[in-house]
Amino acid sequence: MTGQSTSARRVREDLGHVVIDADAHHVEISVAFADFVRDNGGGQLLDDPAVKALGLADGSGERVPSLAERRRLHLSARPVWWTPSDTLDYATVAMPSLYHERLGEAGIDFAVIYPSRGMVLLSLENPDTRVGLARLYNAYVAQAYAPYRDRLAPVAVIPAHTPDEGIAALEHAVSLGLRAALMPSFVWRPIPAFADAPPEYRSRLQRIDNFGLDSDHDYDPFWAKAVELGVPLSCHSNGFRFTGHFSPSNYSYAAGHFAAVGEATAKSLFLGGVMTRFPDLRVALLEGGVAGGVRVYGDLVSRFEKRGKAGLGRLDPARLDPAELARLATRHAPELAHYRPEQLVPGVSAVDGQVDDFAASGVSSAEEIRDAFVRGFYWGCEGDDPLVGLAYDSRVNPLGAQLRAMMGSDLGHWDVPSFTHPLLEAYELVEDGILTPAQFEEFTCVNAVRFYGGTSPEFFAGTAVAADAERIQAANRAAGEPGARELERTA
Repeated sequence: MTGQSTSARRVREDLGHVVIDADAHHVEISVAFADFVRDNGGGQLLDDPAVKALGLADGSGERVPSLAERRRLHLSARPVWWTPSDTLDYATVAMPSLYHERLGEAGIDFAVIYPSRGMVLLSLENPDTRVGLARLYNAYVAQAYAPYRDRLAPVAVIPAHTPDEGIAALEHAVSLGLRAALMPSFVWRPIPAFADAPPEYRSRLQRIDNFGLDSDHDYDPFWAKAVELGVPLSCHSNGFRFTGHFSPSNYSYAAGHFAAVGEATAKSLFLGGVMTRFPDLRVALLEGGVAGGVRVYGDLVSRFEKRGKAGLGRLDPARLDPAELARLATRHAPELAHYRPEQLVPGVSAVDGQVDDFAASGVSSAEEIRDAFVRGFYWGCEGDDPLVGLAYDSRVNPLGAQLRAMMGSDLGHWDVPSFTHPLLEAYELVEDGILTPAQFEEFTCVNAVRFYGGTSPEFFAGTAVAADAERIQAANRAAGEPGARELERTA
């Protein structure tokens, strides 16, 4: 194990490659953001009751109902004390100048900075409030981080309750110079059967829409705009209301909720055909780890073989021979012999004529599943996640697939005990034999370049890692496929 006397800076020096943090966080000073909103003509947006309940207007913090009230209303526990308590570390993630100054102490050359409280803007119900505050938030972070873009890249928040809403947000974000975007993993939609229920019930009788399979809208224009603008899309919504991750009394019961949300989004986009219609689209499922991606990928390949067109065809009850079934019953189950032969056969109807679970996916082979899944999805993993090695395990992943895991430090949040710990924890994956040095380079550098940079030099242009990014992108191009650079396998 990396000793406490070993510094993150020393680990970085010994690596021989740059470290790119794919998911660090800025902890917003709410009153400063509220003043920015007022100064830029958005003061009325802060009067929305939902904004006041979140404490965004006055810095008072989220107004969390009592435990008794959470039990009565079936509301999830919220994380208590979720920011660093060390004064210097807290100031670091709240003040871009200090963040920039100290990044090298963490052994990190470049960090992509995601919101903290800013994420809640994407789920605000009132569309004017949601869109207006998101636009102002993006302007706020673009201005705050402008002097520090050589090492810190802020991410835009993109509301996407409709495709048009998302398209307008993407275009505005790019006009501000923001080149990566955070969209919701899903939005809550009303269930049509309960649309006329009283408001206090209607808000709880909802379903999730992951923008792909069974979506209320056609999001293809939104995906097309993201590809046109060269903007990678990250998803980072919580799953506190998901079954199996909900508790009104204990936040830690929600463990695994980011993975559950990421799995649902990946399945929706893949089975809905988004990843095959838009082969240049890049989507990251953050903070849930790559183990969920391994599970989804394996399930898709397995189910394709059994529930694709050919597999379901083999299950068609019409293939059964009723006469032969009756003969076997006479001999082996005499108590069934008095039934008519056709009564022994299971129902033969195909509801809605669906005889291929993969009809909308756009794939026709397991190899096409592998190629589209690996190419399009990226998986954010915290440095202390020992399951990162599954991304490279050919014993587990069908057809030798290597999923694209990226190190996200989660700097700024409760699970990072010290600003300088994430790289030290991540390097234990090499020390413990879970990752080879080449795989560690991919985890902490190469996949971040693939995701954020794609084939264009624009995202990393002018940054401290521009030359390294160009080297990786050149290797990708030489491999004949965007992002297809293969590292040596030693496992």
